[in-house]
Amino acid sequence: MAGPDLRRTPARPDLAAAHLRGRVTAERFAEAEPARVSAAVAPMWTGPDAARRGSELLFGEIFDIYERRDGLAWGQARADGYMGYVPEDALAAPAGDTTARVSAPLAHLYPEPDIKAPPRLILPQGSRLTLQGGAGRFRETPDGFVIATHVALDGRPAEDWVAVAESLRGAPYLWGGRSMLGIDCSALVQQALTAAGTPCPRDTDMQAAELGTALAPGSALRRGDLVFWKGHVGVMLDETVLLHANAWHMQVAQEPLDGAIARIAAQDGGPVTARRRP
Repeated sequence: MAGPDLRRTPARPDLAAAHLRGRVTAERFAEAEPARVSAAVAPMWTGPDAARRGSELLFGEIFDIYERRDGLAWGQARADGYMGYVPEDALAAPAGDTTARVSAPLAHLYPEPDIKAPPRLILPQGSRLTLQGGAGRFRETPDGFVIATHVALDGRPAEDWVAVAESLRGAPYLWGGRSMLGIDCSALVQQALTAAGTPCPRDTDMQAAELGTALAPGSALRRGDLVFWKGHVGVMLDETVLLHANAWHMQVAQEPLDGAIARIAAQDGGPVTARRRP
């Protein structure tokens, strides 16, 4: 029997989450300490050596900490359950429930409601906001002000998740990235679906196993269908054109699906492994 997926399970041989007591074996157990991401983007390293980025956290997201050591916090992203090590200086105490998100690819966070003021941060799409008020051109948060048209309230998901993915066209490819500042293939799908109110796991194998319904090989594709290779995913813009964050173009780019299939196979990336309709 396979053990728990440690990418989404807060458990190590020496330490595990208290709620897993009796379900996993560990030397000690700890309660979660909620923290809020205070940086625009915070890397989630796969190990304490901070040598490889596994994912990222975005401004305002909640990270449950189980250990602090040597400037890193080990814990779990509440948004998608992903585990990793995050720089402590990118985290702060929670600042109240978030009620909105950044809906533009990028948005400035101003210290005052004035577009001439030097921005404090550039927030990526999907950043979580705690709104305190605001009318007219700005929305106020505990950290500053954001242009109102760059904000979407919770409960108002994007109508077209593929259009959200298209809005990130040109974003540079970044392994483990989740934003317009740098994004990978599975995060492009995750960010777009999440904006439309559909929960989405982090990695391609999780998405291939958990999203939507499987399509038989040779099935006609349509806008919004997902095409998977081993370790890669893209979204169809129509029946023939694929949009994906990829290391060939080194950005989010579109191309004919047939061309992508041929090129990936020629690079020993293998054949298409699945087609799914979210």
